[in-house]
Amino acid sequence: MIARDEDGLFATYVWPGGYPIYHLTHDGGVLCPGCANKYGHSNDPDPSWRITDSDINWEDKNLLCDNCGERIESAYAEEEGR
Repeated sequence: MIARDEDGLFATYVWPGGYPIYHLTHDGGVLCPGCANKYGHSNDPDPSWRITDSDINWEDKNLLCDNCGERIESAYAEEEGR
């Protein structure tokens, strides 16, 4: 399932629950919500950028966006105070 918010943008958090989401591209890449909304479109003619799925980052504290390199927040592996 491709997660979108009420405005039709690729979601940052799933509702209910507020769990952080990442988006998968056709070629197996991982995009943060910001890059998914900027570059990954389900109708993009370049299939490598096409978003094919979304998932919750439950515990991977080292999950990085393949485009910008930013860390994607996890639901349960966050350090105290983050």
